[in-house]
Amino acid sequence: MRGLLLLMQVSAGVLVNRTKLSGEKSTQATFLLEIETPLAYRTGDHVRVYPINNPDLVDKIIQRLTGVEDPDKVTQLQILKELQTSKGDVKSWVPYKKLPNCSLRQLLSRFLDITTPPSSFLLQYFASIATAKMDQEKLAVLTTDPASYESWKNWRFPHLLEVLEEFPSVRPYAPLLITRLHILQPRLYSISSSPSVHPNQIHATVADVVYRTEGGNGPVHYGVCSNYFQNLQISEQLHISVRSAPHFYLPEDISLPVILVGPGTGIAPFRAFWQQRWSESKIAGKAWLFFGCRYKELDLYRDDKAEMVELGVLHRVFLALSREPYTKKTYVQDLMVEVGDEIYRMLVLEKGHVYVCGDSVMAEGVNQTLKTIIQRHGGQIDADAYMLTLKDQNRYHEDVFGITLRTAEKLNKFGKSA
Repeated sequence: MRGLLLLMQVSAGVLVNRTKLSGEKSTQATFLLEIETPLAYRTGDHVRVYPINNPDLVDKIIQRLTGVEDPDKVTQLQILKELQTSKGDVKSWVPYKKLPNCSLRQLLSRFLDITTPPSSFLLQYFASIATAKMDQEKLAVLTTDPASYESWKNWRFPHLLEVLEEFPSVRPYAPLLITRLHILQPRLYSISSSPSVHPNQIHATVADVVYRTEGGNGPVHYGVCSNYFQNLQISEQLHISVRSAPHFYLPEDISLPVILVGPGTGIAPFRAFWQQRWSESKIAGKAWLFFGCRYKELDLYRDDKAEMVELGVLHRVFLALSREPYTKKTYVQDLMVEVGDEIYRMLVLEKGHVYVCGDSVMAEGVNQTLKTIIQRHGGQIDADAYMLTLKDQNRYHEDVFGITLRTAEKLNKFGKSA
């Protein structure tokens, strides 16, 4: 395992602090994680976190497998491969290079994806080994009818254990199953700290992902990495690496204005931005921050933002609340339109930069809002062409992620309409 981690340029970090950012009454928890590490990074970069699957889930999967003598014994997985030699083609057992030599428990814990719904290819293997007629018939439908498979996958969104529980006569042979599972991918987080303020630390803003499948009435599912963080003890090690994001760096000319748009955990990189600007102690251009959340309880880094406004690092901070009682529902796009004339001046006349961080739906909405602002205040300017110019000039920056806390909402909506 150590050799594989070195090959991946992964470093060991230590969790030194975990702070809940959302209010105590909030059911949607978000945390600031502080990780001690020697890794070098720049403001705007990402941290890759290599999570460990839930131990209870791993244990229960192992109990349903065959061909397991000792799940904690270090073994080498081999596959039968046809090799070309001077004597002709020869079949030989060779090491399976995609995975390291380690125990079955370690493979299922650290290296294999056991939470993503199984592919139809994996279900075909399950269909071939099912012994109960009912399991065989249902698996036959799922593997031959794409519509049935998609409906089942989106409604149940099952992890590996739930599939094995749904088809109890399926008892996979451990070595074969291992070669059919996808590799567990690291999770990317926008770094929430500036190295000029925290030179030996990386901070991450992490939302606790918990949701029910089947229209909100199914079993509880947990995000792999957020659940891993919840169970990680202070002073415990974790494996991380840095992914550079030069497209999301602050402009070298600090006199240029910046417009920062980051609802929810999309605020993560902007905490690093304002830390960097504060540490530089130079007169910088205007910095406007648009933040949005459902309730005031979820206003992340509220005190930090207020302090940065007082210090003149952030010049204006806008808060959009979409579910707050007795308050008009607003999104960041609505607030941007209200000050569209000033945004136009900062962006077009003063050659400012826009930074957008969050999910893809929001990012597209912000893009369309900026086009509207340019059309409304720009006279004869072609808004579509100008947005392309912004990107060509590296003045429009996006840090967009596809999987968010909306996962549960999307699954529930699918279920209700099914």
